Amino acid sequence: MDQPFVIGRVETAAGTIPQVSSQLTGRDRWGTVKARWGVGRMHYTVDPGLYALGEPGSEAPVLVSANYKLSFDHLRSALKDRCAWILVLDTKGINVWCAAGKGTFGTDELVFRVQASGLDRVVNHRLLILPQLSAPGVAAHKVRSRCGFKAVFGPVEARDLPAFLDAGMQATPTMRRKRFGLYDRMVLIPVELVHAFKWLALAAVIFFALAGALGTGSFAAAAAVFGLGPVTAMTTGVFAGAVLTPLLLPWLPGRAFAAKGIWAGLLATALLWPLGPGRASGVLDAVSWILGTVSVAAYLGMNFTGASTYTSLSGVKKEMRWAVPLEIAGFAAFVGLWLTARWTS
Repeated sequence: MDQPFVIGRVETAAGTIPQVSSQLTGRDRWGTVKARWGVGRMHYTVDPGLYALGEPGSEAPVLVSANYKLSFDHLRSALKDRCAWILVLDTKGINVWCAAGKGTFGTDELVFRVQASGLDRVVNHRLLILPQLSAPGVAAHKVRSRCGFKAVFGPVEARDLPAFLDAGMQATPTMRRKRFGLYDRMVLIPVELVHAFKWLALAAVIFFALAGALGTGSFAAAAAVFGLGPVTAMTTGVFAGAVLTPLLLPWLPGRAFAAKGIWAGLLATALLWPLGPGRASGVLDAVSWILGTVSVAAYLGMNFTGASTYTSLSGVKKEMRWAVPLEIAGFAAFVGLWLTARWTS
């Protein structure tokens, strides 16, 4: 009841239920922005349990969601001026799709929440509407046998729920298809950049320190002259892997995301040639710059496998078996060539 988005309460036979609105506040939207940038992302949660959207009655539909607040807000805001019950599962702050794959949006948790909330005393029907992307984690026949509620999988997108409900819970082929359009790919970029720049900052400190120690002249001058190259290469790799790869995903060659990251790295290298390899002090530095950019881009490109509709779990595992060793070898060669260039200069 003390959560900031709760606007009231609804009394039921099962007790007092927190009431929420479909209208998002400025605080909700600011929370979304912070989550997209990875600020407090793992703590952006909703207390699991049953919520009343508007003034739902005993015949109102029951929609199931994850307790990642972005998922919860997306669901309720799609049901403008409608009344419904929202059953929130404890997915440990993970979105529906990922939670279904990890098992936290699963049959056991769903059955537990139905029973713990006293849902059978709140509604007269025995129907649960689940997001389609939760299907990998939920066995509908087991849900019905264990708690008496029938699980129906709704459309992929929450925005299609009003049409789905108005059509008697019949989904069109379009509602069943998940696309991974430009906007879907763009919103993933900020959090990837935040995570990448955390380790990039540490790597930059190490490279500048090594450059200062191994270079000629004063420590500060050597660090600035010889450390800038590898740091620029890694920064370019982050840009290629975390920005260019998702933006250009459908047009980058290859099926593997690591391969797409490699192409994005090569493209970034070509675009920034005058600032990178083109200004390197020698062949070793130039080759090192390219390897650093491409290996980092390939690694970060793989991060988008779990967020797209292009991959399967078995496909991701297969790709990782060959791609990760190559990425490690490429990064090791990047460091080795750069160090060799320092010792031979």
